[in-house]
Amino acid sequence: MKPFDDGCAANDEFQSVLGSTTQGELIWDLLRQRVRTPEQPSDYLVRPGLSARLQGALAPGAILHLEAPSGFGKTLALSAALAESSGHPNLQWISLTSQDNDAVRLLALLTIALRAPGQQDVPAGRQRVGGMADALSLLLGETPQQTQPAPVTLVLDNVDQVVSPSAVALLEQLLAELPPWLSLALISRKALPFETHGLELGGRFTRIAGDSLELSRSETLAFFEPAIADGKLTTVAVEHLYSLTEGWLTPLALYRRELATATNERFPIQETLNVERFLRDSVFGRLTPAQQRSLAMMAELDSISDDLFAAMADDVCDRQFRPSRVVASGLPMRSVPGRGRWYRLNPLLREWLLVPGLDDREARAMVASRWFEKRDEFPEALRYALISNDVEEALRIAAEGSEALLVGQDTASLLRLQRSLPAGLFQRSPRLRIVYGWVHAIGGQFRAARALLDGLPEEDRLAMKGRIHALMAVILRGEGSVEAAIEEADLALSCGELSTQAQLVSQLIRASAMCARGRFSEARSANRIAARLAREAGDPGSEILAVYAHARIELGKGSLRHSEQLLRTALDTAMNVSNRPARVGEIRLQLNLALVLWHQGREAEADRLLVTCGRYAEQSRDLGLLLIMALRVLICRSQGRLDDAFAWIGQAERTMQSWQVDDTVYVPVLEALKANCWLALDQPDSAAMALRRLEPYRRRRCAPELIPVMPGLLDCLQVRLDLRLGHDKAAAKLLEAIRQEPFIIAGQAGEGQKGESQEGESQEGESQEGKRAPADVVLPFGLALQVRLLQVVLDYRSGRIADARNGLLTAIEEAAPEHYISPFLELREELVEPLQKVLAAPQTAAHGAFASALRHAFGLPEASQEPVAQLAEPISDREQAVLELIAQGLSNQDIADRLHISLHTVKTHARRINAKLEVRSRTQAIVRARELGLL
Repeated sequence: MKPFDDGCAANDEFQSVLGSTTQGELIWDLLRQRVRTPEQPSDYLVRPGLSARLQGALAPGAILHLEAPSGFGKTLALSAALAESSGHPNLQWISLTSQDNDAVRLLALLTIALRAPGQQDVPAGRQRVGGMADALSLLLGETPQQTQPAPVTLVLDNVDQVVSPSAVALLEQLLAELPPWLSLALISRKALPFETHGLELGGRFTRIAGDSLELSRSETLAFFEPAIADGKLTTVAVEHLYSLTEGWLTPLALYRRELATATNERFPIQETLNVERFLRDSVFGRLTPAQQRSLAMMAELDSISDDLFAAMADDVCDRQFRPSRVVASGLPMRSVPGRGRWYRLNPLLREWLLVPGLDDREARAMVASRWFEKRDEFPEALRYALISNDVEEALRIAAEGSEALLVGQDTASLLRLQRSLPAGLFQRSPRLRIVYGWVHAIGGQFRAARALLDGLPEEDRLAMKGRIHALMAVILRGEGSVEAAIEEADLALSCGELSTQAQLVSQLIRASAMCARGRFSEARSANRIAARLAREAGDPGSEILAVYAHARIELGKGSLRHSEQLLRTALDTAMNVSNRPARVGEIRLQLNLALVLWHQGREAEADRLLVTCGRYAEQSRDLGLLLIMALRVLICRSQGRLDDAFAWIGQAERTMQSWQVDDTVYVPVLEALKANCWLALDQPDSAAMALRRLEPYRRRRCAPELIPVMPGLLDCLQVRLDLRLGHDKAAAKLLEAIRQEPFIIAGQAGEGQKGESQEGESQEGESQEGKRAPADVVLPFGLALQVRLLQVVLDYRSGRIADARNGLLTAIEEAAPEHYISPFLELREELVEPLQKVLAAPQTAAHGAFASALRHAFGLPEASQEPVAQLAEPISDREQAVLELIAQGLSNQDIADRLHISLHTVKTHARRINAKLEVRSRTQAIVRARELGLL
C-alpha cells in the first residue's frame, strides 16, 4: 500500500502491484478496521425464508454469491441471516473498495481475516504477482488451529469493485483453493469476472439473484403495516407500491422513512426526494451521458431486445450500451420470463426515466412499430404506431393485421386507435365495424359489439355472414348464453369463406361452451380441431390459446396435475419463441396455472404468478384481470384478511367500470365474492342482500367464459346461506337439484331467507326449468366436491353423524389424488367441526399428505401414529348409527324414534356394541369408541 501522501497519475491504476509497494508500507492497524460486520437497522423486516436459504448455502467449504443491483438489500439480508444463526461464530466481513485493486493490499486483508490476532506477518520484501499467489496458497493451506478457530465464515462485500487482473486472479484462486474449514460469501452488483460453473456442478457454489432478494407481496404489506395502521397508506396503495417497485427494498425503505416523518401531502414514490436521489446517484449517476441516453431510450418501450435497440439507437447514445450489457452492468433490468433475450427495466426506474423524457420519442416509436411489423408482430406494431401519433399508419396496420390482432386479443391498442379514428369512418368501412365488434366482445363490451353489428347493411351481412356468426358466438359466450353460442359457432363453421383464425375462434368457443355444460368429451373434440388449425396456420399464439382451452377442460374434470403439466409445457414451449414479447395467450396460461395452484392450496406460488400476469393483463386490457382480482380476494379470504379482500373487490369494480365492461360480466362475480366474504364474517344478513342481487343471474343460469361454473357456485352460496340461517330443508332441496339436474334452470329453489315455511319452493314453478341435460353431462369436479361437502355439513347438523363421517372420508379420498383442497378451504367455517372429528382419528393418517394439509389448514393436530387395537368383530353400519346417537345422550326410546326401529332392536344393538368394544356401560362405550376413532 502506498503512503497517503504518495500521489498517483490517472494512468497508474494498477502500477502498485507491479512493484511500487515496499516493505513496511502496510498499515496493519488501519486495515484491521476494515474487517467488521455491518450493523443491523432497528426496523429490519425479519425474513425467515430468505435467512434459512442463506444459512443453508454457507456450509464449511461452500461458496455463496449474492448478485443483485444496488438497493436490493444484499448486505442487510446476509448480515441478518448470519446474526440469526449460531453456526457462524467466527465471522470475518470485509467491504472492498477500489483501493483493493492493489493485490498486496487485498492479500493483506485476507491475511488479517483468516489469521488469529497477532499472527499477521508483513510480506517480506517486494511482492510480485506470482509470489502473492504462493502466499495465498500457504495461507489457505494452513490448518484451522494455525489460523482462526474453525469454522471460519468470510464475507467479501462489493466484489465488483475489484477489477485489476492481479486482484481478480487472487479472488479466483481463493475460490479454487477454498479449504474445508472456510465458508465464503461474495456480494456484488454484477456477475463475477471469472467462471464458476465447475464449482456449481460440484455442488459447492450457490448463486442467489435479485428475484430472491426482493420483497414478496406479503412482505411488502408487512413492511408497511405501521403506515397502514397509522392511516398514512391503504392496502390498495401498498399493492400499487409493490407493483411499481417489484419489491425493490431500498426505494421502499426510503419511502417508508419519508412517510414516517412527512407532515404534508404524500407524494408518489418516484417523486419523493430521497428516492429520486437514490435513483440518480446509485443507478443513473454511474453512467456516462451517452449511456444515460441509451437507458432513457430503452425506458420508452415495455420490453426491448438488443436488435430492437440497435434499430432505434442514434448517434448521441452509446450504441454499445445494449440491453444485455445493461443487465451485465448490474443495473435493475431483467430478462422477460419466457422471452429469451428480451429485457425490461424495473417499473419504478422506468417511470422515473420517462418523467423528463427525450426528444423525438414519436419518431423512435415509429421505428419500433415498423420493426415489429416486419416480424408480423401486429399488436406491438399497432401499439407503437399509436404512440407515434400516426393515425393513418395505425389504421393501415389494423386493416392488414386484423386477424392476428384479434387472436392476440390486444384490445387496449385497438380501443386507443378507435378514439383517434375520423368521424364517419365506421359507416364507410363494414370490415372495420366487424373488427371493432370483435374488439368490444373480447373486452367484455357486448352491448357496443351488438350495436356495431346492428348497423350493418343487409348486403354486407350476407357478404360477411360467417364472420358475423363467429362474432355472435363470441358475444353470446361472453354473456354466458352457452347453447346459443354453440349454435352460432356451428353456423359460422358451416360457412365456407371463414378464415383460419375465425375457424379457430369458433372451435374454441364450442370447446369452452361444451366444457361449461359438462360435455367434456365433445369439448375435447372441438379443442383438437382448434389445435390442428393453429398448427396448420403456424401461429404460436393460436397454439397457446388451444392449449389454454385444453387445460380448462382438464380443470373442469378435476385433473389438476394434468392441467398443470399442460400449462407448464406450453409456457416452456413459448420460451423457445425468442423474437417477440409476451402475448395475451401466455397471460391466460399463467393465470390458469395460478388457478390450478390455488385449488391445490399453493397460495404463495399462485401469488407470484398473479403479480406477473396481472401486470401484463392490465397493460393489454385483458378481461382475465377480473379473474386475477377474484383470486386475490379468495387468497385474502383464506388467510383471514377480509379487509384486504373487500379492498380488492372495490378495485376490481373500479377497473371494470373504467374499462366500460358490461355489468353482466363482472357484477355476478363481485357480488358472489362479497357474499362469500360476508359469510366468512358471520354476517348472513349482508350475504343475503348480495344473493338477492344475484337472483336474476341465478335464474338465467349464465355461465361466463372466465368462470363457467358460476351457476353452480351461486347455488352453493345459496345453500351455505340457508344452512347459516337454519333453513335446512331449503338447503337439502337445492342440493338435490344441483346433483340431479346440474345444468337446467333451477328456478328459485333455496329461497330459505324468506322463511322455512316456503321450503325452497320456486315462485315461478316448473316453468323456469329448461330441458334436462344430456346423459353424458358430468358435473364439474370442483363443484361436485363442494356439493358433497355441503351435504356433509347438512348431515352433521341433522344428527346423521355416520353419513357425515362417510361423506367426508369419501370427499377426502376423491380430492387427495389431485390435492384438490380449495373446496375444503372455502367451507372452512362450516367444516371445522366435522373435520376435527374425522381427521383426529388415527386411521386417517393413511390419506397422507392431503390429510396433513387439511390438518394444517384447519389448525388440527397430526393423527396419532401409535398402533390402534383392531376389533375382533367390526361395528356394523346400523350399530354405528346407534353408537353415535348414544354419544349424543339420547335415550333408547329416542334412538328408536329417530331410527324408526323398535325399542327391543335398539337394546339389542346396544348390547352388541358393548360386547364388541369389551365394555359394560354406555359411558365406557363412548370413551372406547373415541379411542378407536369411531366417534
